[in-house]
Amino acid sequence: MGLLDELRTARKIAGQRRAQADAPQAAAQPALLFIPDISGFTRFIEESGNDRGPWLIADLLEILIEANLLNMQVNEIQGDAILFYRLGPPPSIAELVQQCRRVFLDFQNYLRLIERDTDSQLAAVVREHALTLKMIVHYGPVHVARIREHTKLMGRDVIIVHRLLKNDVVGDEYVLLSQQYLATQSVAAVRAAFTWTRLLAGVSSYAYLGDIPYRYALLTPLRLLVQGADLGGQGSSNAVQVRRVLPVAAAYALRVVSNLRLRPHWLTGAHGVQYDVTKSNRLGSTYKVGLNRGQVDFQAVQHFVGAERLEYVEKIAHFRMFPNSLLFFFLEEISDHACLLTLEFRYGHVAATSRLVRFGQLRRLHRLLGSSAHTLAGLCRRLRKGENG
Repeated sequence: MGLLDELRTARKIAGQRRAQADAPQAAAQPALLFIPDISGFTRFIEESGNDRGPWLIADLLEILIEANLLNMQVNEIQGDAILFYRLGPPPSIAELVQQCRRVFLDFQNYLRLIERDTDSQLAAVVREHALTLKMIVHYGPVHVARIREHTKLMGRDVIIVHRLLKNDVVGDEYVLLSQQYLATQSVAAVRAAFTWTRLLAGVSSYAYLGDIPYRYALLTPLRLLVQGADLGGQGSSNAVQVRRVLPVAAAYALRVVSNLRLRPHWLTGAHGVQYDVTKSNRLGSTYKVGLNRGQVDFQAVQHFVGAERLEYVEKIAHFRMFPNSLLFFFLEEISDHACLLTLEFRYGHVAATSRLVRFGQLRRLHRLLGSSAHTLAGLCRRLRKGENG
């Protein structure tokens, strides 16, 4: 290429860049902005002195993401908070309150599970620091920019929702709804959605933004719905449970159910498992199981050896119909050669709007657990027989 051609190419590129710079920006789009924020996060990280503290926060953030009922997108995670957004018309106040309740209950139920371990230093720290949630809800126009592989929200209303995290509400456990969001809902609908708590008025003033009015409601009444300290074996309405006698001692059965390599050999529908072999059989270890046509993540979170029974608990993620679920194994000794397995699947909600679909999914889950327990009994029998030669 000659010098003249190079100059022509340079002018052409410069012209293209100028045209792009002069092109009008994409129009702002209305969006729901939703931020759940972990209250007490900074103090917990600074004072816990526990190596598992940051991992607990990561688990809690995953709980918040998994509890997404409104099909929102995650824009960014900032330490102890997540910015969700959803473009388009605002959700109804009833849907939004249901979302807030789900997030709060799933969060608190997981903390209650951690607190069960009375011998754990982490559990003692969790009880002392009383982690909880506040949630900020706003609605307004945003610009959506693509910066390399990242999506960035921009605009005055994005600034507002972040500033509202620092407000004049007394307390650490509440949902705050900006007046801009409330203006999209009828007064009657708002009143009907908050019969379980009081909706109070507030306003905060910010530099360059002025006064931002809002209303807020304390979430403390929802603690009455948090699961009890004994999370297993009580036949809760939000649990599916099966029982089966296994032809091995309880300690042996525990080794089988916690052996990740063996999971596809007894879990109905499982066809493969992926895990880090250097971290297997450790609490906190995560593994991925191919289940039917999808993949479900399991994480070992608790292991108790009691005088009357053994307990093993796993947290389940990416199980589309049952977000934020837990799988409990209770093993009670019957004799030196047999134990009673109670396999209990606990869930916050079923991700289906139809009552008939929810009923069908629960029946399907019950069959899956029953079939799995039956196969597990056969596997234990074969393993024990093989060892005895």
